[in-house]
Amino acid sequence: MSGFSIALLGFGAMLLLIAARMPIALAMLVVGAAGYAWLSSPHALIYYLQTNAYSQFASYTLSVIPLFVLMGALAERSGIAATLLRAAEHSLGRLRGGMPMAVIAACAGFGAICGSSVATTATFGRAALPELRRANVNPGFGTGTIAAGGTLGILIPPSVILVIYAITAEQNIAKLFQAALIPGLIAVAFYIVAIAVAVRRNPELAPPIEFAPPAATPRPAWARPAGAVLVLLAAGAWLAGYLGAVGGVLLAILGLLMVLADFAVVPAAAIAVVVVGGIYGQVFTPTEGAAVGAAIMLAVGIAQRRLDLEDIRHSFLQTAETTGMIFLILLGAEVFGAFLALTQMPMTLASMIGESSLPPYAVICGMMLAYIVLGAVMDELAMILLTLPVFMPVVLSLDFGMPTEDVAIWFGILVLVVVGIGLTAPPIGLNVFIINKIARDVPIVSTYRGVFPFVIADFVRLVVLLAFPAISLWLVHLLN
Repeated sequence: MSGFSIALLGFGAMLLLIAARMPIALAMLVVGAAGYAWLSSPHALIYYLQTNAYSQFASYTLSVIPLFVLMGALAERSGIAATLLRAAEHSLGRLRGGMPMAVIAACAGFGAICGSSVATTATFGRAALPELRRANVNPGFGTGTIAAGGTLGILIPPSVILVIYAITAEQNIAKLFQAALIPGLIAVAFYIVAIAVAVRRNPELAPPIEFAPPAATPRPAWARPAGAVLVLLAAGAWLAGYLGAVGGVLLAILGLLMVLADFAVVPAAAIAVVVVGGIYGQVFTPTEGAAVGAAIMLAVGIAQRRLDLEDIRHSFLQTAETTGMIFLILLGAEVFGAFLALTQMPMTLASMIGESSLPPYAVICGMMLAYIVLGAVMDELAMILLTLPVFMPVVLSLDFGMPTEDVAIWFGILVLVVVGIGLTAPPIGLNVFIINKIARDVPIVSTYRGVFPFVIADFVRLVVLLAFPAISLWLVHLLN
């Protein structure tokens, strides 16, 4: 039996175990270990596990994962989501479809300090549903908006999924964060346009609100002049090159928020500016940025009296559980990847595609289609870790007229977009199931119908990013 056939047999066995409700991490670990022992020897497998597990988890780079998870957990418990929603509602609530637009804007802000689609969806499922119902938004359209907005948790940097991709594909985390910013902002714009089009076609989806939006939190007397000073400092820092172009822009945004917007959102905006701007401006590494962000989030929550000892304990426990789950999937994917390497399937597949004379864009479109199909039945993290050992050598072997590093970064952004589609598109859509568990009175079919305009927007965005790689790479080239 050829190595390629053995690899296909391994994929089939793993899918059968997953269908039998075995955890994905364990299914990858069992099949990978069995295949590794079959192709080498049981003694070689034991030696591999003895050395690899420690060397993998002792990596300094992996420490960024629990830190970003902790920052997101603290943000979820500190009520920042409700603050962002009130501010967005105050700004957008009077527009046609303003309440769903406010949810999208608030999800984007929360995603900048969370990095998890599941946490963003669950948090806004609790915070936004009452507001959407109060504004008489169609129940299915409201839950669909939250499900779609939840995907911004992995699209807007920092993103835990993007960190996993960077580690697995051996790419620079900071550069991937830089590459994800513009596509993430495009996602926000496309979602808002999708709401505007849907509401124009059917005004009953989100009728104009008849109540006054909540009053903004009063600004201290020093907020306006302090914000103006921040804008001037941002301009000076930008011109001096100290924070880099994006660092200066983010600092300017914080100043404008203090001048024009609800002062209550400033702490959340400040955390995003410090973490993302610091990483972009190369003030600190992603791991240091995650640590600083978690520390500031904890300090802000305590200072605002939104975090008590029980909240902090719950956040640390949630971080431990999530990190343990991620690390176990990483171990299973590593063992399964080692098994695939022994079968030489990735190299064989790359050679077959190279000899087939298929256009590079046709190959990458086929991969995007495969991700969409897998996203209907698999967890996004497991899907990325399972496919990268096979897809990455193929992608890097194709000629797109770009350096290999640029191709790897661009492909990572495309994968991130497709993962977002898988989180909302039927027949599964993890975010749809999460919001359905919160809004039990809304039929899941109605939520799928409500999320449909956003899925269309996602496909349009995927085509745009696929056709124009420069959109993802422009900021990377500007800052490096």
